[in-house]
Amino acid sequence: MKVDAHQHFWRYRAEDHAWMGADMTVLRQDWLPQDLLPLLRACGFDRCVAVQARGSEIETQFLLHLAEQHDCIAAVVGWADLRAADLPARLERWGMAPKLAGFRHLVQDEPDVATLLADPRFLRGVARVQEQSRVYEILVHARQLAPVPEFCATSDRYWLVLDHLGKPAIRDRDLRTWRTRVLPLADMQHVVCKISGLVTEAMNAYGEIEPAAIAPYLDTALEIFGSHRLMFGSDWPVCLLAASYPQVVEIVERWAERLSVDERDAIWGETARRIYGLQ
Repeated sequence: MKVDAHQHFWRYRAEDHAWMGADMTVLRQDWLPQDLLPLLRACGFDRCVAVQARGSEIETQFLLHLAEQHDCIAAVVGWADLRAADLPARLERWGMAPKLAGFRHLVQDEPDVATLLADPRFLRGVARVQEQSRVYEILVHARQLAPVPEFCATSDRYWLVLDHLGKPAIRDRDLRTWRTRVLPLADMQHVVCKISGLVTEAMNAYGEIEPAAIAPYLDTALEIFGSHRLMFGSDWPVCLLAASYPQVVEIVERWAERLSVDERDAIWGETARRIYGLQ
């Protein structure tokens, strides 16, 4: 099974997607499964994982509704207020949703990431999610990675997924700093990492990307996590800010040519199948 482990769907409304700036014209429209399906098929993917793009429980319901209608959506990573006092009741409403694989919070947008990740209410919420055998996904920029290892060490009851390799600033060519911040995760076997969202981090001031600049980050991710803790994600349609869907796939395909069949199988689907419990 070949799986795109990270992409998004939305019906665009400016008030719901304030993070889309005026320069993100390509994103400011509806992007739905019927738009992605031809791309999945053309690039040989069987299924995908739809990840939240709004901090709203309405978003979770929206994605689950799409998943019910489209078999290509194998799993949903939704949103819930993990700090809410009534979180158990909130989670109960989705208790029977078979495609709800986990949750994500837009941690990168928090004014103080360290405070959030150490908040007892938040930690209890993540623990509750993990007790239900659901994944929690971590979305931070590289500059925000410092408190992540301690959070991961504490939240070890189920899988944690680091999105977008921790969003290294590839355009700044500061591989060493990013590697130092991610390296503490190497021995945490419950933490896996997505090869996703890299083309937008590599885009230079001219709107161009250099695939060769991405390769050292992929090499380092392989060194730290190993292939069986890595999974490919396109980050479509956000990737369209920098590259087309086939271009994103090709960058990773070319890098992975030197890997063994077993390693490639892990990155292209086996890790996602295992982490998200895909059938």
